[in-house]
Amino acid sequence: MISFFKKLKLKLQFTGWLQYLLPLVIVIIFLIAVSIIWMFELMIFANLFLGTSSLLFAITLFDILTVKYDIRPREKLSKRYEGMDEFDLMRARRSCRSFQSRLLTSSDREELLETSQKFHASESDKIGAHAIRFEYINARLTVWPVVGAQEFLVAIVPKAYSRKSVIDVGRNLQKIVHHATRMGLASCWIGPGADQESIALQLGDRFKASEDHIICVCAFGYKSWFTPITLRIASFIQHKRLPISSLFFTDPLLKEPISELVYPFNLFGRCYEVCQWAPSSFNAQPTRCVAVMETDEENEKEHNLPATINESGLLRFDFYATTSSRYYAPVALGIWCANWEIGCEALGVNGHFELLSEKQRNISKMPINRETSKYDVSWVLDK
Repeated sequence: MISFFKKLKLKLQFTGWLQYLLPLVIVIIFLIAVSIIWMFELMIFANLFLGTSSLLFAITLFDILTVKYDIRPREKLSKRYEGMDEFDLMRARRSCRSFQSRLLTSSDREELLETSQKFHASESDKIGAHAIRFEYINARLTVWPVVGAQEFLVAIVPKAYSRKSVIDVGRNLQKIVHHATRMGLASCWIGPGADQESIALQLGDRFKASEDHIICVCAFGYKSWFTPITLRIASFIQHKRLPISSLFFTDPLLKEPISELVYPFNLFGRCYEVCQWAPSSFNAQPTRCVAVMETDEENEKEHNLPATINESGLLRFDFYATTSSRYYAPVALGIWCANWEIGCEALGVNGHFELLSEKQRNISKMPINRETSKYDVSWVLDK
């Protein structure tokens, strides 16, 4: 029985009907409740349930007509955000659940593809040693829960697993997303909700199952204001994040939260905020970061605080994943790395990503649970 409902759910999900049928299930439940309440002559409550179910049915019917069957007025294109600073731009971006039915303009598509080529061709923007690439698809892929999307970038890595390559996907694709946001484009990362078979079919000769592995896809387009009520509710519920004190720490055991308003951590301004609001699969936020200071006692004298970041005693920030996920956790960590890097560049704080051993990080003897706290990469301040 469980297997039947699971298959039914997947079928409805990937045929694009699940988000419309869920409200109808609630309508049916409410109507049953109305019939029971009427038996007890509680007319006020019966009318309340009846009115609510009628309204929900009307909204669902409206969603089916305007979104599923695309019977709606033509919407305006979004404006570009040329003058917005990097931090406001990263915070302004939200996952788009409903796209307009129109395709990207030729100029927008060309700019997006040029940006994607830049980030999958550049060796300097990789943490790992393996090639990654982003392939463009113009097709209505089988994805969930996004509606209306028809233009995608597919992130592909070599079939042989490399965690560093997966991090590179998150880091580089997020930079593409960031540029697309400045262009006024909407975007949505899609991982578990993408049907890999349909993606491989659309890629054709550009994908070889024996050599390639699809990590995720990202939809691009113009945001539509016509969005199914279920997706509106889901977006509202998911639009929350853990506090910075639960994400940034000063010890590798992840017990001492960072004080982002205290020197020298305050020199990084809103970098913490844009990582806090970085997208992740189901908004799970599996990434943590540890600020590492020098042990030089001279840097700990409160009466002689240095004036510049290079003299602050702050060495680096170590990035950790807190789940055992082989794909979604490193992708999320890569997105954090991109936001952190963009923020630091905006502040004029120079640094680079580097993979350090436990000996280099001076934690080989610490009682760290490496199953729940996996080190991935460090952002090291340039001297």
